[in-house]
Amino acid sequence: MIIELPATTTVEINRRLVEARKEGGVITLGRVMTLVIDATGADAEDAIATANVASREHPCRIIVIAPQDADEARLDAEIRVGGDAGASEVIVLRPAGEQIAHEDTLVAPLLLPDAPIVAWWPAGVPEDTSVTGLGLMAQRRITDSKGEPEPSATLKRLAKCYRPGDTDLAWSRVTSWRALLASALEQVAKPQVTLARIHGDTNSPSILLLGAWLRDRLGCEIEATYDDAAQGLQHIVLETPSGEIGIYRPDGHNATIVQPGQPSHVIALPARTLNECLAEELRRLDDDAVYGEVLLAFAEGA
Repeated sequence: MIIELPATTTVEINRRLVEARKEGGVITLGRVMTLVIDATGADAEDAIATANVASREHPCRIIVIAPQDADEARLDAEIRVGGDAGASEVIVLRPAGEQIAHEDTLVAPLLLPDAPIVAWWPAGVPEDTSVTGLGLMAQRRITDSKGEPEPSATLKRLAKCYRPGDTDLAWSRVTSWRALLASALEQVAKPQVTLARIHGDTNSPSILLLGAWLRDRLGCEIEATYDDAAQGLQHIVLETPSGEIGIYRPDGHNATIVQPGQPSHVIALPARTLNECLAEELRRLDDDAVYGEVLLAFAEGA
């Protein structure tokens, strides 16, 4: 069910939300957080669809801010419950004119009481998320540097402004690779890594963060190469005294793992979807200390 509320107020939105729950039998007792999405510059429907999928694992109230291009100061809104909201209830705020500058004031009356707040910017990384209106109220702040024209400069800026609770989906995209590399190193007699070779898509912040993680944790040199035609990471090779450890994923779906003294084997390693990355970040509401350390290590070593 979608309820349209043109030229409305947050008081009216709350009133209609209560009515919708009573009429449709929708309850919020299972909501574990409020996810606030700043969809400025993004496709709001794509962001909502992604959040709805993630909400199946983490039922939440989703508040989407999607500014509209108009001079008149007004607030249009939508309430989506039931089948139109996945496992959540969705409130879409479309401010215009002077209302755009007061996103925190618009959001505050709609937050779930006594529940954590997560802020997500699906497009465009703010100069400093922690001092924005949404960032100040959120325990977790999720950015996505993948679409930035200069990912290296963006990561340096994120490092400079880093606060506990910050994270970036470029880091989430390499979770599986990090787990595989750690597991492979545990099985090598001499796990000292002298050089790590990484190859993948051009302008990938994930490769930059993965390289910083390897350099910070293993103290090795990093050699990164890029291919404009590649999609995501394609291979990682770690050189050790015992031989090379390699993970090769040329097709973006299946990876061949090569280890010294063992036969190579193939495993499924599909590129992680945006839904999966967001769900992972919603799974943890505590600080991701490793991300913070790697981000600072990248900035210092870049």
